Amino acid sequence: MFIDPLTYPGFKRSIFNAIVAPRPIGWISTMALDGRVNLAPFSQFNLVSTAPPVVMFACNTPEDREQKDTIANVIAIGEFVVNLVSWDLREAMNLTSMPLPHGTDEFEHAALEKAASTHVRPPRVAASPASLECRMIQRVDIAPDYPGETPSTVIFGRVVGLHLREDCVDADGRFDTVKARPLTRLGGFQYATVGDIVEMRAPFVRAGG
Repeated sequence: MFIDPLTYPGFKRSIFNAIVAPRPIGWISTMALDGRVNLAPFSQFNLVSTAPPVVMFACNTPEDREQKDTIANVIAIGEFVVNLVSWDLREAMNLTSMPLPHGTDEFEHAALEKAASTHVRPPRVAASPASLECRMIQRVDIAPDYPGETPSTVIFGRVVGLHLREDCVDADGRFDTVKARPLTRLGGFQYATVGDIVEMRAPFVRAGG
């Protein structure tokens, strides 16, 4: 079947979340200029490149205010931390997605321990298998073109430091994704973690390799 998003009767944009899945969750911790801390999950998140190390996350503009606290904080101080959500942190992550009153500390709301970062001001989630300290390098605002669409903001950040949980790093210094059991987002209210694993060598040799 073919679907034209602009003309298909009853089209729901949430279908994209089920098609582009599973998606990693960027659990973003930020800090306001006055020192208040925010923690929120974003499933519109991914790695952009490794050299330079760049990640991105995006969110729609909320109906009740100009910007979500996460976006406002990142723009204000230019720093954030991406915390990996593991399977055992799924309930805490879900609690931090609640629309809490402005200024509420989601760490406290979800009973999560903070840990100090090294190069940036926002704290990280102490229990996370991996936390990426980031500095914003670019902001892209996406304007709506058609009825029913909402403005979105995309933040690109350069990773300036990594915190890895010792039990998730093997003897060769590689991060063990299976042990970390990252939580991923599917469509609707569905989540998943690592499933079947297969290793396939690339059928080519990299230039200079």
